[in-house]
Amino acid sequence: MRILVPVKRVVDPNVRVRVNAAGSIDTTGLKMSLNPFDECALERALQLKEAGVASQVTALTCGLPAHQDVLRTALAMGADDAVLIDTGAATATLDSPAVARLVAAHMNEVGYGLVLCGKQAIDGDVGGVAAMLAALLGWPQALNASALDAADDGWIVSCGDDAGTSTWQLDGPAVVSADLRLAEPRRVTLPSIVKAKQKPLVTLEAAALGGVAEPHTRVLTLNNPPVRKAGIKVNDVEALLNALAGQRVFETVGA
Repeated sequence: MRILVPVKRVVDPNVRVRVNAAGSIDTTGLKMSLNPFDECALERALQLKEAGVASQVTALTCGLPAHQDVLRTALAMGADDAVLIDTGAATATLDSPAVARLVAAHMNEVGYGLVLCGKQAIDGDVGGVAAMLAALLGWPQALNASALDAADDGWIVSCGDDAGTSTWQLDGPAVVSADLRLAEPRRVTLPSIVKAKQKPLVTLEAAALGGVAEPHTRVLTLNNPPVRKAGIKVNDVEALLNALAGQRVFETVGA
């Protein structure tokens, strides 16, 4: 069985980004890295392979040739091969539906038994690819997974929701999106980076997979968050309660 791990190239989570005068984020010179949620998904996929559940782990990303760096990171972590779907000029407006369609088109040509990806990317925080891909494939899905294990011809998945944690059994091939609790990503060593250069990395043109669909979403405005107000000091509990009451905190939370 093969596992597909779609990944995304994002600004490193330790880098502070700013909106420029043009109302966009200029990533020139910023450190880019593998999306943290995708790292956790990849780690769990590698663990499943090491346990004998899967035979091969493939990493995939959509974007420009420069995005191969995150695929090399995935290969250094232990992925067997990687696929770059070159979306060319459409990369700037690539949204979740377009990515899901491209991944589904690739999967129509290559058979996989599980798609395991991060629940969201830290740049847009949309978290829509997994659910949209499952709908296109007609596969069962489990989102925000904190645990994943093989069971007979399917999967047992624990997912976080508003009520706590729920456990699901998915029959057959499935799409699962990973929370950060799913697995702790392994460190990439220098020897593994060297070995990764010898692993296959295939580039596919988006046009060969049906092209990039017109975006269903667009950014209207992009602004820096408002400056956080300075805190206040209180002398006792009564003053604290009065300060909270003045901010109508208890009404906001429904207390």
